[in-house]
Amino acid sequence: MNTSALILMLFTTLGVTGMLVYFIVRVLTTPPNPEPDSYLENDDVEKRKLPEDTDKRTR
Repeated sequence: MNTSALILMLFTTLGVTGMLVYFIVRVLTTPPNPEPDSYLENDDVEKRKLPEDTDKRTR
C-alpha cells in the first residue's frame, strides 16, 4: 500500500469510530421521554369493562 492509501484508511477509520462513539454517548445520555409510551395510556376514552361473568363455560 502506498502512503496516500494508508492516510485515507486511517482518516476513514478514525472518522467512523468517532461518529460511532458520538452517537453511542448521545443515546446513553438522552433523558427519558416524559410522555407515556403506551398507546393505551394515551386514550382519553374510559377503558372498556369486561362483563361481570365471563367464565360461564367452567361452571
